[in-house]
Amino acid sequence: MSDKKATLTFSDTGKSVDLDILSGTEGPDTVDITSLYGQAKVFTYDPGFVSTASCDSAITYIDGNAGVLRYRGYPIEQLAAKSTFIEVAYLLVYGELPTAVQLADFKEIITNHTMINDSLLRFFQGFHNNAHPMAMMVGVVGSLSAFYHDSIDISDPRHREISAHRLIAKIPTIAAACYKHNVGEPVIYPKNSLNYTGNLLRMMFATPCEEYEVDPLAERAMDLLFILHADHEQNASTSTVRLAGSSGANPFACIAAGTASLWGPAHGGANEAVLDMLEQIGGVKNIDTYLAKAKDKYDPFRLMGFGHRVYKNYDPRAKIIREVCYQVLEKLADSNNPLFELAMRLEEIASKDEYFLEKKLYPNVDFYSGIIYRALGIPDSMFTVMFAIARTAGWVSHWMEMLDDPRHRIGRPRQLYQGAGKRDYVPLDAR
Repeated sequence: MSDKKATLTFSDTGKSVDLDILSGTEGPDTVDITSLYGQAKVFTYDPGFVSTASCDSAITYIDGNAGVLRYRGYPIEQLAAKSTFIEVAYLLVYGELPTAVQLADFKEIITNHTMINDSLLRFFQGFHNNAHPMAMMVGVVGSLSAFYHDSIDISDPRHREISAHRLIAKIPTIAAACYKHNVGEPVIYPKNSLNYTGNLLRMMFATPCEEYEVDPLAERAMDLLFILHADHEQNASTSTVRLAGSSGANPFACIAAGTASLWGPAHGGANEAVLDMLEQIGGVKNIDTYLAKAKDKYDPFRLMGFGHRVYKNYDPRAKIIREVCYQVLEKLADSNNPLFELAMRLEEIASKDEYFLEKKLYPNVDFYSGIIYRALGIPDSMFTVMFAIARTAGWVSHWMEMLDDPRHRIGRPRQLYQGAGKRDYVPLDAR
């Protein structure tokens, strides 16, 4: 019960219903409508759930107007500057930054779980060589429950923890195997002496023919991108994981469901769309033409990677990754690549153009992440897979948080029915 109330009065009957107003640590208050149907026999209508809080959560806080993103209370700027992805994964899962001993133990656990059952590798032989990596990811991740069914009792906190460890550890190995299948190269097994992102780079780009040395800048850039993408509150894929988990589904099925949701171009495919847009523009000489098209409300062309649905000001993640983007381009990318030249010129123009400034259309994290991944040699089809690796830490954290909540129940959104009224069946010969 709350001392603060909201009163809903119906104009047709004059009936009033008192609803509790709940306050979080930060952010807007929330009207608790749990009892609304029971009291007034009405539902609320909120397409896309843009004004509906579906759960309590202590994991991530976002203030889109102020450009704030925090994991477990820690500003993303501090974590990006001082932490590592593995430490951030621990923070998301357990709620606190680890001690040195806890971090070392966690790294060892994740490292020792990176191998996947060898039978899983045979699955890839059943996929066409040009199958989309996300299609393979959805199938193989979902199949993990057939191999690791020894600890999928979701009522057991220890089983939940083991499953979380396995998912964070094995997703990069599966992702690298998807890439190797596409390029027709043998799978490279993980190497326990490497860090999380260094291991991924080696599994993707090493061959049995020669030793592979991880570039420190590439490793740091990927680690930073993973930190920035590790969680983002109740987005489409995280909500999908929670909804699947609310039914009691096993953790691997839940993460496969989240992976499928992330695959959508409006969600995880945004950085790939940025590269597609740059290729459509073609070169610096065409920027003015396409800027005019973007400003024309009747023209279907849209500039991808500018502005954000949540952040009404500057995306805080973009500020962080921008510097690393320039470092990667300077050291690792072909300086004569017209695509990168175009991207940097477009960013420069947008930072001064009144149209962009007035509408607060600043470059977002997707603008820079796609450019970085391309510079690292990662193909566009793998961009969303990279996103899925990072977001797995957030997904399992939300899944565990939901199952720890004694009030959680199976998700069951309601609807406003707009179909036909009752009709009687008409025999086929009478239609």
